[in-house]
This record gives sequence, structure tokens and C-alpha cells, in this order.
Amino acid sequence: MNGPRKRLVLVVDDEFLIAQGLCLQVEDLDMAVCGTAATADEAVALAQLHKPELVLMDVRLRGDKDGVDAALAIHHAVGSKVIFITGSREPSTIARIQMDHPAGVLFKPISDRQLRSAVEVALGG
Repeated sequence: MNGPRKRLVLVVDDEFLIAQGLCLQVEDLDMAVCGTAATADEAVALAQLHKPELVLMDVRLRGDKDGVDAALAIHHAVGSKVIFITGSREPSTIARIQMDHPAGVLFKPISDRQLRSAVEVALGG
């Protein structure tokens, strides 16, 4: 017996413990994590495979591409909404994030309440 399909979320963060924590927070919101990625290329590949409704995207990732690069590619290929997550409040970082019309921006560390609120805004309830 199948229940209603859960909304899919892709978690992108190059720090394993942060990614795992975000996965737990997503599951607590009764959503399903379709995968985790530590690089922009992994994130784009997983998004194309699973077509998540939402991506939680760290700005700084491993490799030469950042989260904004990944988000732009995912938005173009899949159309997923992206909530950026960053530990930086530098104006240059914020300006780079704004290039992608983010569904939200959260600053680390993220509380359950902050994440729930951003997800509700991004997905319309």
C-alpha cells in the first residue's frame, strides 16, 4: 500500500556531518532526501537523475565550481527550487547567491524552525 509521494530534496554540502544533519532535518519535515553531493558536478548529476522539487545548496563546495554554479545548472536543467546555505555573510558571497534567484538563503548554523520556514516559503506551504 503506497501513501502519498513525499517531496524530494537534494542536499548539497561538502561537509559530511552538516549534510547528514540536513538530511535528518529534511526527514523530520516528512520529505525524502533523494541524495547528497559534495561537489557541483555530483549535485547536477543527482538533480538530473532524481528531479528534486527542492535543493539545499551550500555555497562553498569541493572542486573548482561552487554552489551557485551548480544551482544555475540545476535550475536550467531541472527547474528545482534552491535554498542556499552559507556560513559567510560577505557581500560578495551574497551578491553571487542573488545571481540565481534563490528560493531562500539560510546562514549556518540552521535551526529546525529556520529550515521549516524557508522550505514552506520555497514550496508554498
